Amino acid sequence: MTCSALAWPGGDSMPCCLSVSCRPGAFQGTQCLERAMKFSFNEFHLWYQLGLSLMASGKAEGAVSVFKECARMKPQDPTPPLLAAKVCINQLHWIEEAEALAQSVVALGEGAEESLARAHLAIGLCCSLRASDATLKGDRDEFNRRALQALQTAHEVDPQDPQIALYLSLQLALVRQVSAAMEPLQLALRLRSEDLHSLHLLALLLSAQKHYQHALDTLTVALNQYPENFNLLFTKVKLEEALFGPAVALQTCEDMLQLWQSRYDFARPSEVDDSSSIPPPEPSPISRKSSGLHLTLPDFQETETGSQSAPSLAVSRLEQAMSEVSAISSTHRQGPAYIWTTLERIWLQAGELFMADGRVKEAQFCVQEAAALFPTSHSVLLLKGQLAELRGNDAEAKSLYDEALAINPTGQHILIHMGKLLVRTGRVGLGEKVLRDAVQAHSVSHEAWSGLGEALQSRASTQAPDCFLTALELEASCPIRPFTVIPREL
Repeated sequence: MTCSALAWPGGDSMPCCLSVSCRPGAFQGTQCLERAMKFSFNEFHLWYQLGLSLMASGKAEGAVSVFKECARMKPQDPTPPLLAAKVCINQLHWIEEAEALAQSVVALGEGAEESLARAHLAIGLCCSLRASDATLKGDRDEFNRRALQALQTAHEVDPQDPQIALYLSLQLALVRQVSAAMEPLQLALRLRSEDLHSLHLLALLLSAQKHYQHALDTLTVALNQYPENFNLLFTKVKLEEALFGPAVALQTCEDMLQLWQSRYDFARPSEVDDSSSIPPPEPSPISRKSSGLHLTLPDFQETETGSQSAPSLAVSRLEQAMSEVSAISSTHRQGPAYIWTTLERIWLQAGELFMADGRVKEAQFCVQEAAALFPTSHSVLLLKGQLAELRGNDAEAKSLYDEALAINPTGQHILIHMGKLLVRTGRVGLGEKVLRDAVQAHSVSHEAWSGLGEALQSRASTQAPDCFLTALELEASCPIRPFTVIPREL
């Protein structure tokens, strides 16, 4: 923690925290500033430093309130409302509040100076996020239009800002203007060639153009810079599956499990704040305490060699696995949630690959691992439903999809699988309604349009060909993973 002297009204000075570099320091700085404000309540710089301290210590709501008070005290200063907007977007998801704060900076006009471009960027990100949250196509299209307009304005104000260029490219990609998205992204990469999100977006754009090998090459470059980034690794899995099949992709899933264990399999319950939105710093190797778990993908395939028969080997592996699952389930509250949602996603991704490879037992094992972490996760229930369909148990599958929809009513893949199941089992009318809901909520999903086309075709509707054509057009620009995996943050 670094400190400096702040001027007091009487000409005296008092040491007070100006900047903090760690969470304990941020907490001490907040206490120091709160005490100082009892004697000098109307000092702008104290309010401002308090806001920074609250922001650093993860107290997002308090930081927003303080920055708004700073903006009231100095209405011509663009920095406090932009900082408040940043906290609203990055940590609180208060999108409308963030947009109003950014609009107040735009209203300053030339008085905002270099902050004007950032304010337009904030408005663009807010509109883009609101488009993703919108349930009606008309609202979504309007928010996307406003987002693109704001980001283009930001780019015109500051054409050399690499973050603005990146998010302009991302917005163009989100509305499936894939070719147009390349130009601002190339500029962003020229300005900042090793930027994580720019390289990731380039790989996704190449995959949308079906240049899978080029996309994988780009991703390899990114992984050389960021070898432990799980978001990149999930994209690598999808590209490997498309190029080489599920068996190769499963090896990357295995590597991800080992990476997760090396990074997060340690017990520090007294040092972790599960409610904080700020990821904790990486622990030193000395502070790691392994839980003794050994995370690995299952292999229940029959073999001709070995002392155990294949069935007994499978049973013993499953028993061992379930004991490890119980151990993980009992300890998973010892860390912040994002650690465990990452592990859940790895298991579910592996389960999908095993299903694609026709290995149902292994897929079931992976689902059980994920369910031990989050039993009521809609993603877990979805994969359980898909497995039930593979086993021919349609009633169980529908029940699981119903549960998943109760948790996530607009889930794209849940709606699609439920709709297709209903159509296949003869409930065409209800299936068509569910698929129309999927198209309404996810208008750029070629799978939803294709499923709706199949439902309409089953009752000889003349609208079916139009749905299939729309599906083909959308599939031609569909990335290997949704563009929304790129975080939209200030």
